[in-house]
Formats: sequence, structure tokens, C-alpha cells
Amino acid sequence: MVLDGALDASIQAAAQALAQGRLVGLPTETVYGLAANADDDAAVAQIFATKGRPANHPLIVHVAGSAAIVHYAREVPLFAQQLIDTFWPGPLTLILPRLPQAARASTGGQDSVGLRCPAHPVAHALLAACAALTPPIHGLAAPSANKFGRVSPTTAAHVADEFGDALLVLDGGPCQVGIESTIVDCTRGVPVLLRPGAISREQLAAACGQRVLLPGEFAAQQPRASGTLLAHYAPSAPVRLMDAKQLQAALDLLGRDAAGIAVYARAPLRSASRQLQIRHMPATAADAARELFATLRAMDGEGARLIWVETPPATPDWDGVRDRLQRAAAASA
Repeated sequence: MVLDGALDASIQAAAQALAQGRLVGLPTETVYGLAANADDDAAVAQIFATKGRPANHPLIVHVAGSAAIVHYAREVPLFAQQLIDTFWPGPLTLILPRLPQAARASTGGQDSVGLRCPAHPVAHALLAACAALTPPIHGLAAPSANKFGRVSPTTAAHVADEFGDALLVLDGGPCQVGIESTIVDCTRGVPVLLRPGAISREQLAAACGQRVLLPGEFAAQQPRASGTLLAHYAPSAPVRLMDAKQLQAALDLLGRDAAGIAVYARAPLRSASRQLQIRHMPATAADAARELFATLRAMDGEGARLIWVETPPATPDWDGVRDRLQRAAAASA
């Protein structure tokens, strides 16, 4: 059931569903999430079962604002607070030390919790409505609303296609960011980037006044985090990354026989085949991120048996898009 997220009646219906232990499709600026009360272990178990997600793979808890942190985190380091002050609400998840009684099932058995304050009016309205309930719901566990490891949804229709009419979905329009949040581990005394996203490593460093490390630069064991498996975000058709010259050489080799091949590239390409699907990748990373998952889903829906994608530039602004495509290609290997 898809409801108009702009209507207060839809928000109240979704809040009541969550209070009853049901799941709700939630729009955010990154992707649509499959939401449950983060402190209701039975409801959170439904997320894992519905997605087919391993129960030890943690979920991100979405909160209405920084005031809700006290319900989940034992402490907030100064650099983490600086990141919150700069980027919340927005596409940034912080991994913080978890309070022992909070969000146990949502965190996959870890002593840390991932928190994010989404920058989407429908998400904010739902989180506020949940906080106003008796008893209140302080946070929503909400991984992407798709089967585990598959392409994330960026429209309400994607969610409905994935899970059917039984799920209540709030329609908040197409996601404006289009890829999942940047994740920073704040449990080790220094900021460590676990997953790139729309907020770059350089922006993070500028906000907190110190260098943001990569996982390999810090010897201590890192917490598990959403979306960091080698193979992830994969359509049904195998994905292969190639540079523009490799793409053109492959198309020249195929000649007229390109049935079932879909190409997503920035470079202009030539092909003798009339059966080839070619979609133009935007020139900017932000625009490419916004349409990436919808494009992969569309190519699947059009029956592509192979998806060839031009490798994104090796520049910081493309880190998030490049990360998602590399994980999608790894799932095909």
C-alpha cells in the first residue's frame, strides 16, 4: 500500500503501524528504507527476515535529531559532535558506542550503533510523529528497502515492486542523493571512513579539523557496518566495469550482435547494433549518484543479460558512485 507521504494522515498511519510492530517503507534523501522501531527486537527481526539479511549485519538507526542520541549512544567524541553539527540532518551515519539496553537486535550484537538524522521532510515528519507516541519511539532501524545485496530503491514504486502491496510505503518522491549515506566510525578515538557517500572524506576532515582515516590505516578491529560487504548493490544481470576504450573495443568486437547488452557510459560510443541499450551517465558525480540505482533497475527490467558500465573517474567526488559500482561488479564475479 503506497500512501502520499505529504499527508498527515499517512504519517499518522505509518507511525501507528510502527507502534504495532509492523514494517514501513520510508523515503529518505539517500534511498528508501525498510523501517521498524529500532528498540522492538521482534519488529527488527522482521526486517532481517523480509530482506533475507544476516542477523549479525547491523542496521542504521534513524533519529529525528541530535537530542535522540542520548537514547542510543554512551558517548559522543568531540570530532563526532563537530560532524553532527555540520552535516545533520543529512546523508551521514556515525558509528558510536552503544548504550547496553538500546537497539540490541538492530546492531547485530555489537557494542556500537550507527545513527543518522535524515534530511527528508517525510522521514522527519514520521520520526517526529513516532517520538510523540506513548510510549515514544526514539529511532527507526531502516536499511535499504530491497532484498539483501540487491539494488537499492530510490522511488516508492521500487519498494512496492520489491515487496508487494502488503507493505505500507510512504511516497516521498525520487530520492535526491540516490546512494546510501557516508559512514564514519567514531568508536576508536579518531574518525575512520567505513563507506563513502555524498559527503566526501575531504569535507569530513574540514568539518572535524582532523584527517579522516581509511579502514586499512587503523590496526584495531573495526565494527561491522551496513553496505560494506565486498559484493553488494547488484542487479540480476552481471555488471562489468570498463574504461571508455575497453567499452568501444568490446562494442566493435560484437558488431551487430549486441542483443541483451546494456551500456551505461559518459563517453560517446559507437555500435553497429540496433539491439544495444545505451544510457548516458551524467558528467557530475552528484547527478550520476541520483540516478544510478534507478538506471540499474531499469536495465534489469528491460531484460539486459549483461550490464557494461564505464568506470567512474578516480576523483574524490566520485568515490561513492565508484564504491557502489565496484561492489555490484564484485557480486557478478
